[in-house]
Amino acid sequence: MSAYSTRAILVVLTLFACLTQLVMGAAVPAKAVDKRDVFVPPVLYPHAGTVWAQGQTHNVTWNTSNAPEQITNRQGFILLRKGDLATPVVLGNGFDILLGRIEVTLPKSLLSGDDYSLVLFGDSGNFSPQFTINGISL
Repeated sequence: MSAYSTRAILVVLTLFACLTQLVMGAAVPAKAVDKRDVFVPPVLYPHAGTVWAQGQTHNVTWNTSNAPEQITNRQGFILLRKGDLATPVVLGNGFDILLGRIEVTLPKSLLSGDDYSLVLFGDSGNFSPQFTINGISL
């Protein structure tokens, strides 16, 4: 067999392989995009300008009006965040994320700062705006 014939056969086989891939890919129906059930409710309180003091009790509130019918994880918890870092302070846990509010009590050992926020977890995590906590001064 000549070099020309071998090249011609390779070209034909390559084209056949490419066409087969196109046909096989087109024959598989595209999977429909699954309906997402991630719920990220916006935190309403605390908001920017809020000032809390260590040891106080407050109602954290969030908007549940746009909750999807199906939520993967409805059990919520709230972490305190300072600046860009989550602290180990859990302010609330084990509540239904669809309640829209939970009462929390701040520990008495917090440092003062104007860069605190809350992270509301349930199906997803959502940050509150930054607010101020009057606590221990260093």
